[in-house]
Amino acid sequence: MIRSLSIASVLSFAVFSAGVALAQDNAPAPAAEKKPGPADGFTLHVMAPHKFEDGTVHGPYHHYCKGISPEILQCLLFESTDPNARLTDVEYFVAKSISRKDVPLKAWNKYYHDHEVEIATGRVQILDMPEAQAKEVAAVAAQTDGIIFHLWPDGAKAPTGVVGHPQSVGHKHRTK
Repeated sequence: MIRSLSIASVLSFAVFSAGVALAQDNAPAPAAEKKPGPADGFTLHVMAPHKFEDGTVHGPYHHYCKGISPEILQCLLFESTDPNARLTDVEYFVAKSISRKDVPLKAWNKYYHDHEVEIATGRVQILDMPEAQAKEVAAVAAQTDGIIFHLWPDGAKAPTGVVGHPQSVGHKHRTK
């Protein structure tokens, strides 16, 4: 019987069982508050496709983003909005004042893309907020460059360890 269960089912049961055991052994006070963690706050929802190294377009990917400094926004990218969607990519939005000064041009052209150019294609959607606010967010994002780390190859049953660097659709190389 156990052999017919999926890994997810077994892990879910194990996590549930451990949680029950911990709750019985170490029941927190009813008013205890959860401390904020690094995964909290990824609430900015952006949707956009990516162009892979072979020239094919994939997605759109759902980006859930948060600012971690005045110059950096980091995003977790998923293949859908399903609660069990795979985390396929990580993207950083880096202020142009940093990326254009600190990243060599050859590396920038290979790994980075200009969000102003990407937004101008009309393929980027900022979701879950009023249109006027989305336009303000887009204006701020246009002042950044992006770098994507693709972690889970499309169609693969598991990550392979190969990290790709897709670009935005409409990516243009810089000359200076």
